[in-house]
Amino acid sequence: MKIIGGFAKGRKLIGPPGRTDFIRPTSERAREALFNILGVLVQDALVLDLFAGTGALGLESLSRGARHIVFVDNDRRAIDIIKKNISLCLPDLPWSADQQGRSVTPVTVLKRNLKKKYQLMNSDFDLIFVDPPYSKGLALHCLKRLVDSPVVAQKALIIVEERSNEKLPKIVDPFILADQRRYGDTAFWFYRRIKP
Repeated sequence: MKIIGGFAKGRKLIGPPGRTDFIRPTSERAREALFNILGVLVQDALVLDLFAGTGALGLESLSRGARHIVFVDNDRRAIDIIKKNISLCLPDLPWSADQQGRSVTPVTVLKRNLKKKYQLMNSDFDLIFVDPPYSKGLALHCLKRLVDSPVVAQKALIIVEERSNEKLPKIVDPFILADQRRYGDTAFWFYRRIKP
């Protein structure tokens, strides 16, 4: 598993050890297709990666020019893998400084249980990845939780990953399904606000 495009192209990512039920990384083929669709939308975007797993979607976004990534997962093992992937795969991560000269990182890693009520920051995210364990109803649950959430920017794009034979609604007011793509067992649903 590796970063496919951008300044970190070719960097290897750490995956879960052996067969596991706590992380199911998005395949490179599906990830490449997804980022080909997103194209310039990633540039300078504020990105929220929910059920981040290995952090591959967020790290791919960062490599392709996203401004800041917030990784969220509940599993301590996943959090450890995300942190390792940040430090090992992007050692020359571009850092900046705030007005007081303090180092500002373009990544944040949060441990949150996304199955329950959760509080994130009040940032307006441009891209939101929702990649929960397949076929557990968590994709729709999380999408519904985003309806009244302050984290969704007016023109945000929400990308939900689920098993390709699952059905997600065309409308979860105020979000409407703008596109859907299938890649083997994986499918992506793209939601936008009905009236941005």
